[in-house]
Amino acid sequence: MNITHIRNATQLITYAGKRFLIDPMLAPKDAYPGFPGTARAEIRNPMVELPFAVDTLLDVDAVIVTHTHDDHWDQYAIELLAKDKPIFVQHEHDAQLLQSQGFTHLTVLTDSSYFDGIQLSKTHGGQHGTDRAYAVPELAERLGEACGVVFRHPDEKTLLIAGDTILRPEVAADLELHQPDVVVLNAGYAHVIGFGPIIMGAEDVLNVHYLLPQARILAVHMEAINHCLLTRSALREYVDANLIGDAVTIPQDGESVIV
Repeated sequence: MNITHIRNATQLITYAGKRFLIDPMLAPKDAYPGFPGTARAEIRNPMVELPFAVDTLLDVDAVIVTHTHDDHWDQYAIELLAKDKPIFVQHEHDAQLLQSQGFTHLTVLTDSSYFDGIQLSKTHGGQHGTDRAYAVPELAERLGEACGVVFRHPDEKTLLIAGDTILRPEVAADLELHQPDVVVLNAGYAHVIGFGPIIMGAEDVLNVHYLLPQARILAVHMEAINHCLLTRSALREYVDANLIGDAVTIPQDGESVIV
């Protein structure tokens, strides 16, 4: 497989000969205000430009949208992607939303969905923030649900994209269940003021390595959105200090990783 990290959580993945666009945020730099109520909300999003011309990201076989927050599915993606492009979403609510936006080829992920011989399985147990955050109804509604996806094919290693989640026992159990060879972690340590992290951070990368010592970890979702507090350099220093640097790849925007 070839995983090209685009920006934030957007990936271009070639897997078993098919090209998948993951969580497309396609806006130019500074297109949107920072997320209100989050760390560094005065910074506009995205903080950096796309590393490639946007047209190069549209020629794909399918799209996977783990959830519909603006930094994973934005207005530019809605306007630019072909309306008949095959798109996989986490549940019926998101399918109805994308249908209302004009998209016609939608599939809700299950434990065993397929695309041209590639098995796509929805992960379970994810939570886009702490229990304390989800105890507040308005915040729980805003954070919503977010899934991950597991790719399997006889000719490829197993790939798991964890999506926007903190590392909790249910997520750890799912990782151990699937035993992926490659794990993509959203590890930018994004924070909601007063409620803490809503995605993984450096210690979570370390703990995922302890769970899956054989796996190659790709850490993304950094240095592109206002509320992400962990930088690539800080994560690199942390994993090297913990002697797991060989297991963790921290790609730059536009960098491709062949696994």
